[in-house]
Amino acid sequence: MTRLPASVPAAPLTLVALLHGPDQRGLVARAAGWIFQRGGNILHADQHRDEEAGVFFQRIEWVPPAGARVPAEEKAFLAYARDELRMQATVTDSLRRPRVALFVSKADHCFHDLILRWRAGEYPCEIVAVVSNHRDLAPAARGYGLKFHHIPVEPGRKNAAEKRQLALVRRLKVELIILARYMQVLSGDFLAAAGCPVINIHHSFLPAFAGGRPYHQAHARGVKLIGATAHYATAVLDDGPIIHQDVTRVTHRHGVDELIHKGRDLEKLVLAQAVHWHLENRVLVYGNKTVVFD
Repeated sequence: MTRLPASVPAAPLTLVALLHGPDQRGLVARAAGWIFQRGGNILHADQHRDEEAGVFFQRIEWVPPAGARVPAEEKAFLAYARDELRMQATVTDSLRRPRVALFVSKADHCFHDLILRWRAGEYPCEIVAVVSNHRDLAPAARGYGLKFHHIPVEPGRKNAAEKRQLALVRRLKVELIILARYMQVLSGDFLAAAGCPVINIHHSFLPAFAGGRPYHQAHARGVKLIGATAHYATAVLDDGPIIHQDVTRVTHRHGVDELIHKGRDLEKLVLAQAVHWHLENRVLVYGNKTVVFD
């Protein structure tokens, strides 16, 4: 099992809850009061109200009372949020290390960036597999001490490849898939059966230039900004809830190769930040949108 380096210090245990539902008076006070009455200590709380939809969103992070059993505290808060606050909620603890699979093809910039950040202790997760439709990154993955799984996607046999990928994801109990420039479109059936979120990095400022060859599309339109978008993958191509985006300026003097070069830095930074927010339980998805808490 792949783990964080032993030199990374252990962080104190906290519980993190994400809540959303119809706005009501006193929600902040009631949630805080429940934590206080059980002997917990709130370290951070952030909230947002969607004025158009009348929906309330909140992220709370707190230290549970000394000696408390974490599963029992999580279960108790979920019950309180459901029965008393009438809110949908998720709760996790900060010491959990989600099991992550990286899906890659030939491009290696996002692949190396994510792994180096993980090795530096930036990501509270376990990278349990690197999955690719090509063999190009096998030596690099093994050099990092990671298991590499080559699952080719042959013409007319995509379903067979996805079945092998799903079997691997289930066997390894993967809890997050990161598409680090994996240049295959995952089917809606795969996404429905995977049982975990899938984060994709798209090399354009969505919804502009969705689909293939976005830098070529951008160059043909003579754009003055290019961007990158990290989003959760859905059955509709490049249309999932957006986690993070950024842009950089370009001019008429930049050719396609220069756009690609400049875009790679954006892709690394945008994907890295999105993964960081996801692993810290700062992203709440509702509908086709996200709330990303500070």
